[in-house]
Amino acid sequence: MKKAKLFGFGLTALALTVALAACGGGKKDSTGGKSAGGDADHSVVIVTDIGGVDDRSFNQSAWEGLQAWGKEHDLKKGADGFDYIQSNDASEYVTNIDTAVSNGFKTVFGIGYLLADSIGTAADANPDTQFGIIDSVIEGKDNVVSATFKDQEASYLAGVAAAHTTKTNTVGFIGGEEGAVIDRFEAGFHQGVIDTAKKLNKDIKVEIEYAASFGDPAKGKALAASMYQKGADIIFHASGGTGQGVFQEAKDLNETGSKDKVWVIGVDSDQDKEGKYKTKDGKEDNFTLTSTLKGVGAAVQDISNRALEDKFPGGEHLVYGLKDGGVDLTKGYLSEEAQKAVDAAKEEIIAEKITVPEVPKDVKE
Repeated sequence: MKKAKLFGFGLTALALTVALAACGGGKKDSTGGKSAGGDADHSVVIVTDIGGVDDRSFNQSAWEGLQAWGKEHDLKKGADGFDYIQSNDASEYVTNIDTAVSNGFKTVFGIGYLLADSIGTAADANPDTQFGIIDSVIEGKDNVVSATFKDQEASYLAGVAAAHTTKTNTVGFIGGEEGAVIDRFEAGFHQGVIDTAKKLNKDIKVEIEYAASFGDPAKGKALAASMYQKGADIIFHASGGTGQGVFQEAKDLNETGSKDKVWVIGVDSDQDKEGKYKTKDGKEDNFTLTSTLKGVGAAVQDISNRALEDKFPGGEHLVYGLKDGGVDLTKGYLSEEAQKAVDAAKEEIIAEKITVPEVPKDVKE
């Protein structure tokens, strides 16, 4: 397992751009050379989970990262450059990965742990194709690189922020599907709330629910409605597209003004836009307290850059955390006091003075 470095992408990209330009860059013909906007030998495609590239979260971050990579290297969307294949149902994972290979993409990413089995099988069947799995680990395959994130670290900071902000002393967590990845979000958030509540001499209740789906906004809305009804005033969701329902419920409540303001903490990317609303008296406001950030797009760029240098890290497990900028928390609408507490906790985690649990059973009261 290796700790990944996300800093310096710009310099790396610049160096590569110069190198490609010096070689006459960006051209490829049918004999295997480079053509305008194409480089089949280094083409990259992502295969999404059911959240899709417009989920305003995990998959969208991956696609935005790949688009940025393509722009950096003057590549076009398509089979000789970069592209995405969207999965509308879990039954499409195998077919979509096969399509990516058949279309000649050199590097194929599976975005999300739900695609791990399909990526592993495809890697065995296609040893000359490079594969990447995001948010899971596939071991023992030289043509597969695994990338995971210390989600628990950013989630701990979200817990610190929530504990400082709550007025009802009840906060909520809504997960997509239960498993190792979402365990990290739940455990980190819960521990952050507990530790901060002790410091503030508060007694804060944490409501925890799962939607059993990353693509069910209606379920997310229903779970959020129940939590807010029980007194929660802040919900941290780690549920992909299901989270759109969480935001919708918060928006409905805040626009009607039927109760005190409620908040949502976003996940994987800055979900500030999702929190915009108009108050009952017509004023512009926002209820996205903050968002945890996950460098999914940066990881896709990092690995794609390595592949472009013919240094694809096959067989490696890359881990991205707070220390290297792989995860973080936005400033959002935190009070000065909450922001100071978040900054202090971040320093302590990086200095390894705080060890954040990765699974709920290790959360300490």
